[in-house]
Amino acid sequence: MCEFVDTHRDEHGVEPICTVLQFAPSTYYAHRTRPPSARSVTDAELTEKITKAHKDNYSVYGARKVHAELNRKGTEVARCTVERLMKAAGLRGIARRPGRQRTTLPADDTCRPADLVDRQFVAEKPNALWVADITYIRTFAGWVYAAFVIDVFSRMVVGWQVSTSLRTDLALDALEMGIWSRTRDGADLSGLVHHSDRGVQYRAVRYTQRLADEHAVASVGSVGDSYDNALAEAFNSLFKAELIRNKGPWRSINDIEIAVAEYIDWFNHRRLHGELGHVPPAEYEARHSAPQTPTALVGTN
Repeated sequence: MCEFVDTHRDEHGVEPICTVLQFAPSTYYAHRTRPPSARSVTDAELTEKITKAHKDNYSVYGARKVHAELNRKGTEVARCTVERLMKAAGLRGIARRPGRQRTTLPADDTCRPADLVDRQFVAEKPNALWVADITYIRTFAGWVYAAFVIDVFSRMVVGWQVSTSLRTDLALDALEMGIWSRTRDGADLSGLVHHSDRGVQYRAVRYTQRLADEHAVASVGSVGDSYDNALAEAFNSLFKAELIRNKGPWRSINDIEIAVAEYIDWFNHRRLHGELGHVPPAEYEARHSAPQTPTALVGTN
């Protein structure tokens, strides 16, 4: 009620409003002169930190990830408190929605590689299993297509490319980036399983030859629905929700290229992933490759 009086006092006066509301004016004046409670001060400080964490991460985090981000930065707070303050501030996470335009035309099944994944998108180390897919973006200048290559172990986007064409070069350029980014750091891609759908881009001779050059093995979904490449589809859904719909509309491919580069950098190095224990892909891989400290053996004589 005090807030209502504050809003309308200049127009109607304090006493008339309090009379109508059956609210003692002395209570209102006491409220205005009373120092803020410790809880309200703490809530204000936390709300500022919550708002910053939300804004710094494309405004896509819900309470779960905002809570994890604050705790990672040294602010210990209960998740229920984050939920309460986000609701009061009108902050919410981004929502994904289903649906996609067909971007990969199925190739002839003659000599099609086997499905080596069988919908089991798990890997015990980096560069054991990559998934690749293409999605679409509407701009004022026409359709733009984005190809991504993702390491299943860490969800790291190792390669990407955007183009106004769905030709093989789009997918191949993304693959080349992935190969370059990994081999630059000394990785051996021999035995890598590269999984995709049955699109002609991934069945092209140049694409399959490039995989063979690295002694990688091609795998293609056997059924041809979204579940056969579910992890790549899940990334596309995130990408569309967190960047394309969240920050659009888009003028042309030039805007898309800059935005995708910034988004992938955030996705790989700062975005918290629930599947990885709320750490970014780069940190997850760094932990995997870090030398393990041997546990001291304590014995008794």
